Amino acid sequence: MPRFGGPATMMRLPTQSNTVGLDACFVGIPMDIGTSNRPGTRFGPRQIRAESCMIRPYNMATRAAPFDSLQVADIGDVAIDTFNLPKCVDIITNAYREIIKNGCKPLTLGGDHTLSYPILRAMGEKYGPVGLIHVDAHADINEHMFGEPIAHGTPFRRAVEAGVLDARRCIQIGVRGTGYAADDFDWPRKQGFRVVQVEECWHKSLTPLMAEVRDQMGDRPVYLSFDIDSLDPSIAPGTGTPEIAGLNTIQALEIIRGCWGLNIVGCDLVEVSPPYDPSGNTAITAANLLFEMLCVLPGVQRR
Repeated sequence: MPRFGGPATMMRLPTQSNTVGLDACFVGIPMDIGTSNRPGTRFGPRQIRAESCMIRPYNMATRAAPFDSLQVADIGDVAIDTFNLPKCVDIITNAYREIIKNGCKPLTLGGDHTLSYPILRAMGEKYGPVGLIHVDAHADINEHMFGEPIAHGTPFRRAVEAGVLDARRCIQIGVRGTGYAADDFDWPRKQGFRVVQVEECWHKSLTPLMAEVRDQMGDRPVYLSFDIDSLDPSIAPGTGTPEIAGLNTIQALEIIRGCWGLNIVGCDLVEVSPPYDPSGNTAITAANLLFEMLCVLPGVQRR
């Protein structure tokens, strides 16, 4: 079957309804009811899967061979309630309790960034407080959005309050843009996060930064959350809250490949909104970054 044929599963992988026998899985959360600006991320998982059909099974840069090393499948989408965001939080947490109970590592296709909070609740229950590598244009630590505590701008504040993050092992990379107050990025710093604003990333490789991150994270569980709006909108226009002067795809690869050797327990790629990118390039980029995440999971061999 040519790569453009057959069902549109992630990387043309087989499907199954649960994670029995799996080391890792791709799972979609087609949700955008937590967004505050442009919608459309409910269509993200489907478009990412469609564009992933062209990705081959071996990583030619790192020689990673994930499908020789791990049992991987696409387990479909979480059946959210698209009219009730607080209910979605519980639905997602319950779904991920089942996904990870036997040690399977989920790679999540978003969906808006609200979803990271319920996933982290499940992670924290299983592993204790986890480290966080958060790549984003926004810190997503608002106290509330329009009076609501649950939204795509609040997940990491809620996760800190829930005690599921180890703040001393949390880093945010690429944050930028305008704010409602000059001290908007100070709250995570006060909790113990390292916050790397995008200006610290301009015109340089991020490989040295990731060496520091590996030292910071140690061998304890780490969660990787990658918002596509961390990239410059000239590269990834299909997103809900674009900010100029972002990271480039080379830096994105340096960040993800720099996670090699860490105890990654799960990843997400969020905020892909296909209606704002008819070219499909944003979803193509997202699909490739998810493959790169798969390639740095524990147990993946390099040939």
